[in-house]
Amino acid sequence: MEEISEVMEVGTQDQLNVFGQFDSHIKKLERQLGVLVTDRNGQIRISGNARNVKRARAVIHELTELSRRGNIIQEQNVDYAIAMTMEEKEDVLLEIDKDCICHTISGKPVKPKTLGQKQYVDAIRDNMIVFGMGPAGTGKTYLAMAMAITAFKSQEVERIILTRPAIEAGEKLGFLPGDLQSKVDPYLRPLYDALYQIMGAENFQRNMEKGLIEVAPLAYMRGRTLDNAYIILDEAQNTTPAQMKMFLTRIGFGSKVIVTGDGSQKDLAAGVSSGLDVAVKVLSGIEGIAFCNLTSRDVVRHPLVQKIVKAYESYEARTGRANPVPGAERARRQKRQRRTTDR
Repeated sequence: MEEISEVMEVGTQDQLNVFGQFDSHIKKLERQLGVLVTDRNGQIRISGNARNVKRARAVIHELTELSRRGNIIQEQNVDYAIAMTMEEKEDVLLEIDKDCICHTISGKPVKPKTLGQKQYVDAIRDNMIVFGMGPAGTGKTYLAMAMAITAFKSQEVERIILTRPAIEAGEKLGFLPGDLQSKVDPYLRPLYDALYQIMGAENFQRNMEKGLIEVAPLAYMRGRTLDNAYIILDEAQNTTPAQMKMFLTRIGFGSKVIVTGDGSQKDLAAGVSSGLDVAVKVLSGIEGIAFCNLTSRDVVRHPLVQKIVKAYESYEARTGRANPVPGAERARRQKRQRRTTDR
């Protein structure tokens, strides 16, 4: 294909942002698109075959516009812009960037960063119950928390209720010291972390003391009716079908529910079905309930996390099974021990 060169004008400050530290962003662009990008007197020259030069120009244009809006360009932005351009989708990041959910206590805007996250946020706005499913790092819980806090601040709901099943992630924690709250707090720490970052520790504590924000294990939901509340069930893959049914039937008038979970990280005992899996089968097609499936492409943590998620997905696809759950492992060990004892 014909080799060409194109020149772009990018301001000095935006150029520093787009190029990244030690030109890391632009080097990645060069490697993935097979182009050469040089800076001469404030002008960026892109050289390579015509198709890839066009793609590189589109990526740099998109990242420059993001920079002009005050965003700090991250490696994840570069990776996603390149991926979208390879699919002939341009200016996706610019469209997504318009959707600001809220600001953290430090003033940082909370926005969806991928198409999957944008669809997830839109589904939350449009439906009473939303199931957000996907691997670690896709922002399921964080975005749900941001939407809940925004609704609470605008007085759309009277309170926020955050819950998750208290189940060990493959190890026995024994008898933890302290009162009941101290015993369950370790299970709920991820929810606290998101609340502190978005709302601030003092504001969170004040609202919690008033009973306007509640963070509790799933077992505490039994027998209640939750009206005018924003309810988030996290780690739903670790619920049993009975627990999921109990939770979903707590919903009252004026409430909104978000259920998040990662089907590849179940910590249930051997032979126990996941309430999340059953709910997807039972509730599909019901109006007012939406299901959003996020993928490794929507991972917004360190780029290495995305590679880890993809590696596990490839492994599971090759072996035809998900990672063995701890309960199943324990059952196999006990079976082997019994055989040894019998001998």
